[in-house]
Amino acid sequence: MLREDDAPPHGHPHPHPHDHPEREEGGETVTLEQKVLAKNDLLADRNREWMTGRGVVAVNVMSSPGAGKTTLLERTITDLAGRRPVAVIEGDQETRLDADRIRRTGCAVVQVNTGAGCHLDAEMMRDALTALSPAEGSLLMVENVGNLVCPALFDLGERSKVVIISVTEGTDKPLKYPYMFAAADLILINKVDLLPYVDFDVEQCTAYARSVNPEVRVLTLSATTGEGLAPWYDWLAQQP
Repeated sequence: MLREDDAPPHGHPHPHPHDHPEREEGGETVTLEQKVLAKNDLLADRNREWMTGRGVVAVNVMSSPGAGKTTLLERTITDLAGRRPVAVIEGDQETRLDADRIRRTGCAVVQVNTGAGCHLDAEMMRDALTALSPAEGSLLMVENVGNLVCPALFDLGERSKVVIISVTEGTDKPLKYPYMFAAADLILINKVDLLPYVDFDVEQCTAYARSVNPEVRVLTLSATTGEGLAPWYDWLAQQP
């Protein structure tokens, strides 16, 4: 369900391929996952074409719940005010809480509630783009549903994928969720202000991430204190 002040609610059936179900059709085994992902990829390509034509750069921000996505977006929007138009798509299973936080910054935002769905997909992205209508040349931040599995599988038409891990989660997350970290264009290690109080090894986590994604860039920061945000902003500025 998509929610925005001037947009009607929208919902649609949301098949989940994650259990790799199979069925027989016409004497051939048809993998439902492949069919769902193929449809999604087609819609994602259309989203990408639409955004490219308007100079809109979409960044898909993914993490487990509580890693600090919304706090980072709030800080980013505030700090980048006046440099470039910014818009946000917020993905959650329920509530408008995160969208309300973003709206208080003065940023254009649309909320997408997925219900039982554990990720955004290209169709939801298309509907959100229609409701949001980001300005030409915008930086579009997409906060995906908090989940380190399913969002990595679904292309939205974004330019880049950013994965956030907080120091409160555990050093070995890249090994436990390799597909997510392998898909990342950038990894942010957040909440570094808490390092004195938790058992987290930044160097080891970085090594684990690069064991599944050798060329990935890793930045450390604190969205709360502002530590390390300048390289993050520089990275965003380099997204054409």
